Amino acid sequence: MPFKDIPPPGENGPYPRRLHHLIPSWVKTDSYYHIRLRTAVRTPRCLTDPLLAPRLLEAVQFYQVELRWDCVVVLLMPDHVHALLSFADAHAMSRTIGAWKSYTARRLGVRWQANYFDHRIRDHRSLQLKAAYILRNPFVQGLCARETDWPWVWPLQGVE
Repeated sequence: MPFKDIPPPGENGPYPRRLHHLIPSWVKTDSYYHIRLRTAVRTPRCLTDPLLAPRLLEAVQFYQVELRWDCVVVLLMPDHVHALLSFADAHAMSRTIGAWKSYTARRLGVRWQANYFDHRIRDHRSLQLKAAYILRNPFVQGLCARETDWPWVWPLQGVE
């Protein structure tokens, strides 16, 4: 097989081209997305560093207050961020995430991977399940003793 040494496309493998994260016109504008941002492979910053994490969460809060996104939850892990976000229009997702990454890179010194993962949440039940998955993540990874012990989370709002 001539391609056996090429890793499959994905977050750590080469993409055949840059992803544009276009939202199809038939998707409702108030849809939520599971977004995952990863730091660059050789990043010097740990996102859960006590000096950095509060500032990252302040940037999340700022975007919420400025209505750049509607945020259900953001959770910081050492090398990535999980978020459940909704955007004002179909073109706002990439622009908004790009602006947030650019701000945190410039002001806080975070080096991000060029791309990000997004998955549209299709209904309220899926939103609940994804929020639970995100909040459970640090516990499953052995980073805290109980799910509720993880300090680097932007509070849930409206997911019951």
